Amino acid sequence: MNRALSRVHTIAFNKPYGVLPCFTDPEGRSTLADYIDLPGVYAAGRLDLDSEGLLLLTSDGTLAHHITDPQHKLPKVYLAQVERIPNEEALEQLRKGVVLNGKETRPAEVRLLQDDPQLSDRPVPIRFRKNVPTAWVEITLREGLNRQVRRMTAAVGHPTLRLVRVAIGPIVLGDLQPGQWRDLTSREIAQIYSASARR
Repeated sequence: MNRALSRVHTIAFNKPYGVLPCFTDPEGRSTLADYIDLPGVYAAGRLDLDSEGLLLLTSDGTLAHHITDPQHKLPKVYLAQVERIPNEEALEQLRKGVVLNGKETRPAEVRLLQDDPQLSDRPVPIRFRKNVPTAWVEITLREGLNRQVRRMTAAVGHPTLRLVRVAIGPIVLGDLQPGQWRDLTSREIAQIYSASARR
């Protein structure tokens, strides 16, 4: 067997806005295949078409399970630009958990950012309304319900306009630019396992 094909790959990718988190799309939309040409890797978790930021891909099924299985409670950190400025009551609601489809979300770590984060421009700007201010909130989750951050912020009256994932466990987005990827080191992979084990 070709050694290059048999090698296990695990990478961190900065998924741009408007890219599907899979390698094929019958509708011809942009996918991971436009940016990544590695055999056998697949996304460990999701990041919706209209969300951006850190996506881990691996050809190691055990590692993928560790990243995605909610029992490991691997923290995932998001920056959400929301409509209007949340007050402490709204932030506390997010921290305690909100009810989505009859189920309460796990407690989250939430803080209002005082300054806008340094992020690359999005190719499609957010909808801008002159009389509606926006704010950035950092949200750390330990579960991965479908479109969870967007549904949580909407539930407390602050719809998300832009969403960027900046960390998964010990792996951070860092200075990766949209569309760029890098290999994870063996030390980083060990840190993922140890972060899961501590929960």
